[in-house]
Amino acid sequence: MCGCCGEALDLDLDSARLANQSLEEGILCDGCQADPPMFERAVAHAVYQSELRQMVHLLKYERMDLVAKLLGGMLAESILRLEAEAARELIVVAVPLFPAKQRQRGYNQSALLADAAIAELRRSHPQWRLRSQHTLMERHRDTRSQFELNPVSRRVNIRGAFRVNADAIAPGSEVLLVDDIYTTGATARECSRVLRRAGASKVWVATLARAQTPQVALWDDTRLLAPQGFG
Repeated sequence: MCGCCGEALDLDLDSARLANQSLEEGILCDGCQADPPMFERAVAHAVYQSELRQMVHLLKYERMDLVAKLLGGMLAESILRLEAEAARELIVVAVPLFPAKQRQRGYNQSALLADAAIAELRRSHPQWRLRSQHTLMERHRDTRSQFELNPVSRRVNIRGAFRVNADAIAPGSEVLLVDDIYTTGATARECSRVLRRAGASKVWVATLARAQTPQVALWDDTRLLAPQGFG
């Protein structure tokens, strides 16, 4: 796995390139090398497939919000992988929905997942102070569904869609950004860019599921774009 974004690496194709990377540098995918994201590291509980994909669908589209508690426990497990690296105090921000879409859905599924994970971690790791602040960032421009777009179009579609409330981040604060699915990383990259520009010293990303390149390739054959950072 890429040490930054979690992309699965094809060791047969990349063995020569990986041989040139030291263990201290970590193994990075082509995208993170060519266009480093402004987040420190992204972690996910599992690949976006099978039963996990079905449960996410129930939460997002069937209004089965009670599923969030179960999925939040899974998200908490992935967040724990950041414990040794992240600060002891973290501001937790869920990727916001456009207000009209949230009203239509009835809730922001990423916020439900984040809050369920925080509740679990407060019980199991009380020394790790996680404070949800989902209103810190807002999506002020509606965008097309990212699922419909290839990686290049995703980056263009999401650019400038988010903003942070003025003076909402104390200088030096670290932020944990939470979303349901990490696909190409366009949303995580854009949110991290906005959070860093607003004063966050570091941004960490945790998602419930991670769609790997072979899955994304089923929607659009874009693997050749990986060197430009869209993998």
